Amino acid sequence: MNFVRFLKNSIGASLLLCALSPAAVKAQTDQDAIMMMKNNFCVGPVYNYGSWKNYWEGTLKRENLNLGKVSTQTYSVMGNYGITSKLNVLFNMPYVKTNATAGTLHGLKGFQDLSLWLKWMPYEKDWGNSTFSIYGVGGVSFPTTNYVADFLPLSIGLHSTNFSGRIIADYQVGDFFVTGSGTYTYRTNIKIDRTSYYTDQMHQTNKVDMPDVAVYNLRAGYRTHFLIAEAVVTRQTTLGGFDIRRNDMPFPSNRMNMTAVGAGFKYTVKSLPALSIIGGGNHVVAGRNVGQSTSFYGGIFYVLNFSHAKKTSQDPKQN
Repeated sequence: MNFVRFLKNSIGASLLLCALSPAAVKAQTDQDAIMMMKNNFCVGPVYNYGSWKNYWEGTLKRENLNLGKVSTQTYSVMGNYGITSKLNVLFNMPYVKTNATAGTLHGLKGFQDLSLWLKWMPYEKDWGNSTFSIYGVGGVSFPTTNYVADFLPLSIGLHSTNFSGRIIADYQVGDFFVTGSGTYTYRTNIKIDRTSYYTDQMHQTNKVDMPDVAVYNLRAGYRTHFLIAEAVVTRQTTLGGFDIRRNDMPFPSNRMNMTAVGAGFKYTVKSLPALSIIGGGNHVVAGRNVGQSTSFYGGIFYVLNFSHAKKTSQDPKQN
């Protein structure tokens, strides 16, 4: 079984979806230390594939032959517009498909949650060839269709409306950087298509209290105007919830904790600086009530300049 970023990441989408069911990708957007220049609009498609066979039922790692391999494909359109060089607005709209290779459960597909963020850089300080900067990110995600949340691990989402706040700190020396962030996400309660359910006690209602989520992210690597290569560690903790009972289905309000490691890159084409290519992958190394997912993503982005100004040399942290 698997349970449905985030993520979203992420959290409009997030690794939570990769580890549980639908996976959302965050590629040089709301989790990094890169800002879009004023009046520039970066937009493009991203594809993500994640799958798992083993999962954690509480703290017990196991497999389920009635599920086989559970996979999720996510097709997203992501964008970032520079209101100013220090204030950006971002969005992500994913279409998700799930599948299990064994058993009788059928996969689901459809549009998931629209994610919107405001990203602000209130502080930046240079010392010689090093730069320290702080960012604040506020976001909201909400379902765009009436998809079913109570069908894990094959649901395409959890159907809650999420409000998130994130603080990012970035330090760069020459072409090398380290970025750390912490995110708190408040999730609204949801309604499911049954009048009673059991968690650790009986509930005679169709309303489900959804626990909030905290996510910590550390990334480090090499960053220039034309190439970014980074390693990433993500830790997610659900602030409440309960464990999956032995041989039971997962439930939307389960505790879903995980640690994932990964790597990613962004390459800007020198002969066409408006065009960039991204790619990477993540693997869940530890968890609780999540699938041990491995996921890969790739995408293409193009920058439209609405200022009609001539390009000048750019800071590698501003695309």
